Amino acid sequence: MERCGWATNDLAVEYHDSEWGVPLHDENRLFEFLILEGAQAGLSWDTILRKRDNYRKAFDRFDPEKVARYGEKKIASLLEDEGIVRNRLKVRSAVRNANAFLKVQDEFGGFDPYVWSFVGGEPKVNRWKRLSDVPPSTDLSDAMSKDLKKRGFNFVGSTICYAFMQATGMVNDHIVSCFRHGEVSL
Repeated sequence: MERCGWATNDLAVEYHDSEWGVPLHDENRLFEFLILEGAQAGLSWDTILRKRDNYRKAFDRFDPEKVARYGEKKIASLLEDEGIVRNRLKVRSAVRNANAFLKVQDEFGGFDPYVWSFVGGEPKVNRWKRLSDVPPSTDLSDAMSKDLKKRGFNFVGSTICYAFMQATGMVNDHIVSCFRHGEVSL
């Protein structure tokens, strides 16, 4: 069974085979991926996958209403938590992004309709032959990044936005020879 070339260990294979590229419309899970993609900046996704359960526990299962209320005491405790990436800017970004996330939910009736509007509500199916064909960003991720920043989000550069779009199935970037390409396109 052929997979995308980045799925090289058990954790990555499980993630690739069950989650990556599957269209996602759950508000809390979208928030989770937004925060985790920002946390991954400058690191490997494997690092974040290994820490994901710790993140879920530390960040109240990615409940944006709870995260938005984090104060200095909670931020200080997160910066001491070895189970997550202890980067002050990334931790503070999660709180800032939770507040911006809630505003988007209020304005659009949910983060889901807002974020999916960047792809017209339907996954964009790409037909890459090789992993090296997959771009790090696109015009769509550029537009998403620009709009998120305008709304007060940070750690949402175009490359992070494109990784978010890939993870949440807004784009199908499984290579065409990967068994998941056809499965997530259904």
